[in-house]
Amino acid sequence: MSVKGKVAIITEGSEGIGRAASILLAQRGAKVVVQYVKDAAAAEAVVSVIRANGGQATALQADVREKDQVLRLVDAVNESFGRIDILVCNGNMTFEAKPFAELSWQEFSQKVDDELKSAFVMTKAVIPTMTGQQCGRIIYISNTFGKDPSPLMIAHGTAKGGLDSFSLYIAQEFGPYGISANVVAPGLMQMDVSPSWSEQEKRLISNFTPLGRVAVPEDVAGVIAFLASDDARFVTGTYTPVTGGL
Repeated sequence: MSVKGKVAIITEGSEGIGRAASILLAQRGAKVVVQYVKDAAAAEAVVSVIRANGGQATALQADVREKDQVLRLVDAVNESFGRIDILVCNGNMTFEAKPFAELSWQEFSQKVDDELKSAFVMTKAVIPTMTGQQCGRIIYISNTFGKDPSPLMIAHGTAKGGLDSFSLYIAQEFGPYGISANVVAPGLMQMDVSPSWSEQEKRLISNFTPLGRVAVPEDVAGVIAFLASDDARFVTGTYTPVTGGL
């Protein structure tokens, strides 16, 4: 599943799933752009790990909801590398975890707007380059809450459900240009709730998971790497849950 010589932009590439995807794609030969919003040190740390292992990477700052900042980022990537082959949309948008009865429209719409705007702006920015190349891979990081409701997750789940639909339309419209669009949907992961789950909590989730453990970001990164590779050249419009069978 080589991506050798490909140029990949990973949004929020300095932590969690984005970090794991950045490192794995670089290991498999991609030139990786680690996008970050505020934490330059974390992004540079990922770049350092990649370079220490013989890979190519750079960190670039942009708010993925802001068109002008994203266009500057894309222009910088094109200037440095001359192409963009892979976009991993992994925007980590905050949200209010509340029951619907306690949720305001402002709290609800903020999450939906941030989630979809980031996907819209990033996709809009890379599409001209990808259509010019007649190839590209766009991978949207969703969540199973878009299809499987869970308490307190109505804003998060609705936003991710919108992202799932958005991906289908991108797949349909830009398939003739050699561009694929797919969704990767992790389930519960340790980083989603707390950086330090108790052993009891881990055992509880593991007991409900056929594969018998809690997911880690590297589990998701492997699926991203497959969809970014030429092995997935005839795969588009898909939704892949990464849940261990939960």
